[in-house]
Amino acid sequence: MGNLIKVLTRDIDNNGGNFFLDFENAQPSQSETDVWEKVNQVLTEAQVILEDLQSYRGAGEEIRQAIQNPSVEGVQEKAWSAVVPLVIKLKTFYEFSQKLETSLQCLLDVLTSSSSTPTQHLEQKQALARQFAHILHFTLRFDELKMTNPAIQNDFSYYRRTISRMRINNLSSEAGSEVNNELANRMSLFYASATPMLKTLSDATSKFVSDVSSCTLSLLIQGFCVQYRPEMEYRSRFASEETVLFCLRVMVGVIILYDHVHPAGAFVKTSNIDMKGCIRVLKEQPPSSVEGLLNALRYTTKHLNDETTSKQIKNMLQQN
Repeated sequence: MGNLIKVLTRDIDNNGGNFFLDFENAQPSQSETDVWEKVNQVLTEAQVILEDLQSYRGAGEEIRQAIQNPSVEGVQEKAWSAVVPLVIKLKTFYEFSQKLETSLQCLLDVLTSSSSTPTQHLEQKQALARQFAHILHFTLRFDELKMTNPAIQNDFSYYRRTISRMRINNLSSEAGSEVNNELANRMSLFYASATPMLKTLSDATSKFVSDVSSCTLSLLIQGFCVQYRPEMEYRSRFASEETVLFCLRVMVGVIILYDHVHPAGAFVKTSNIDMKGCIRVLKEQPPSSVEGLLNALRYTTKHLNDETTSKQIKNMLQQN
């Protein structure tokens, strides 16, 4: 406990912010191992998902040719052959979101249980808190990649239109066998969201929102924010700049998640979040590193433009 110093001005369970979250070295204790191992399998797959999404190029050219040459069978077949493997990949992404939701629920069950205070949970179960952070880091990165890749929705829309046409014309008894109609509807809703992974996590977290879990989320925000306060020693403990950027991304992810699941949101004065401090921390970093994170606060939060949000906070987030 000698490492812990008072941070921020908010006070939760009389110890809010008094802990250092070690996201480089935290290891699971015996009591955490079962949950940690289950979640770790999902997080390992998450890296593959991000790599696949990052390399997703789409079938834009093949689709354009098919639309321009509707009666040329060879062109239609080429477009279909290009789109089907991509839709199978999109199906994998969607199904992974369900695994991620289950993992988040497992972590929240432990980190918000009534056996300890929120601060005690985060101090004593840092390996699980670290996994919670990795889930949020993945979520922001996935949604960032999805938002900048219009090919995803274009490919899936073309697939659904083509399936519909095949069925109407009885062209193939196997049309849509890759994705059945019910799954296609769920996938459409998923990809229609600007931030599909965040929506999945928000919906899952909403089931757990209570006074305890809300405190845990705000404590996590304070824990991430403190790493960057200039007067604090914590940042120097990280071995790599990559960890610093990781924590910045996760801090923003927790704020956005909190803002979506808490009725009053993250920007209201009673949220137990030093929002001005968090924004200030971001603005103290090189603009090239954090502009995307500031934009996430500007455009993917739910309550920023509410009347209850102070003008100072709104001004701090205005683009120059």
